[in-house]
Amino acid sequence: MLVGDSGVGKTCLLVRFKDGAFLAGSFISTVGIDFRNKVMDIDDVKVKLQIWDTAGQERFRSVTHAYYRDAHALLLLYDATNKSSFDNIRAWLTEIHEYAQQDVVVMLLGNKTDSTHNRVVKREDGERLAKEFGVPYMETSAKSGLNVELAFTAVAKELKHRTMKETEEPKFQLQEYVDKEMRTVSCCHS
Repeated sequence: MLVGDSGVGKTCLLVRFKDGAFLAGSFISTVGIDFRNKVMDIDDVKVKLQIWDTAGQERFRSVTHAYYRDAHALLLLYDATNKSSFDNIRAWLTEIHEYAQQDVVVMLLGNKTDSTHNRVVKREDGERLAKEFGVPYMETSAKSGLNVELAFTAVAKELKHRTMKETEEPKFQLQEYVDKEMRTVSCCHS
């Protein structure tokens, strides 16, 4: 499930992941809740993700709360060009803690990082906050496609691992996987 303030790019991230396209044009608010399905190959296993896109506005909050408890994973977004969306992350995490399953997978995403000249939230700020709450973190851009696939893949890997509970395999470490993938990307696609 995608959560975060209104306008942080939840729908754009989902459309980029699902269709490989950037939803350009004017910002259209999601009304209530919407979902899309996507099947991924994760370690030779077909995994079907049902991704729920939520409205960030306060007036829809009670609607989205009802869906929290059924979510296996939450991608929590802020907009790197909007300080208040970052400042509100603590409130979102409190809400997640209150309404979601105890073992829900949470990943923090700093979105719109392609917009370097308008950026107000530094990567270090995002990393620090994620560390404080013990959640994995990465920066994404629905516009350029940066780390969009990786964010969903990482979460899908974690969920697959939990479901299949492979005893002979070493435990899948979400943060380690993300860090490793990020290093590979930054060293080879600079």
